[in-house]
Amino acid sequence: MSQPFTKPVPMLDLDVLRSFVAIAETGSFTSAAHAVFRTPSAVSMQIKKLEDTLGHMLFVRDARAVTLTGDGEILLGYARRMLALNREAVAKFVAPDIAGVVRLGSPDDFGERVLPSMLKRFAQSHPSISVDVVIDQSVNLRRRMEERTLDISLITYAANKKPLGEILLTEPIAWAGARGGVAYMQEPLPVSLWEEGCAWRACALNALTREGRNYRVAYMSAHTAGQRSAILADLAVAPLPKSFIGDDLMELGAEHGLPEIGNYSIAMIVAPDASASVRAAAEHMRATFDLLKRGKPFKVVAAA
Repeated sequence: MSQPFTKPVPMLDLDVLRSFVAIAETGSFTSAAHAVFRTPSAVSMQIKKLEDTLGHMLFVRDARAVTLTGDGEILLGYARRMLALNREAVAKFVAPDIAGVVRLGSPDDFGERVLPSMLKRFAQSHPSISVDVVIDQSVNLRRRMEERTLDISLITYAANKKPLGEILLTEPIAWAGARGGVAYMQEPLPVSLWEEGCAWRACALNALTREGRNYRVAYMSAHTAGQRSAILADLAVAPLPKSFIGDDLMELGAEHGLPEIGNYSIAMIVAPDASASVRAAAEHMRATFDLLKRGKPFKVVAAA
């Protein structure tokens, strides 16, 4: 039979629980520190204090990963509910009047890599606002904005083109190939591309034409996952934003006989008569890209 407490029950700090959940979801103290805007050492100290308070180890740490213990799994459920209840309570007082629906558009690539993080944070801070997402090509998204069927949209375009909205990010486009692959050696060069209207496609083909490099479109898909599959299978090389080339791919350049492509930008267009809910979503989008520009990873992480 459990003994009654002879002293006050310790109170769990929500900031510490936020860091705990971030570690559980990212599997990394460093990534969690980015998510909660603390240093890795500060997060480590928080977890040490939490483990001391509860008298149980919460994580198993090794050289490659951080995983939850059985006790950590139990606490994770409680921590998520406590943080959700806190957000709900605060939202009732901090932003009680902001509600509605936001119609948001995005190209496939950023819809896959950026929106999950942004939408997760936004849902937690603005639970009364619903977001309807449309994934399409930039040229179609621009048309939807003109037709007023979207409230806010991300679009990509070549960096040398006139901006069509508020620039959120500009970065280089690079050639990506399979690690140890030989596709780049083939003649003509097998290229994996998106459909007409893609800024990366236009920049890449202009670069190949400028250098007089023969090429053939060996693979075409409107989805980033399809493009990566073609690259990983060594069927083709493809133009990708430099930040999209992870450890599973290899950046190719002049030493591989491939020309420099140039930069692209991603911009945000917001309806001129934007409601409070749309303006709030736009501000969250700016904050998300600010994290990316500061070197934070394209990863769904725990939000504050």
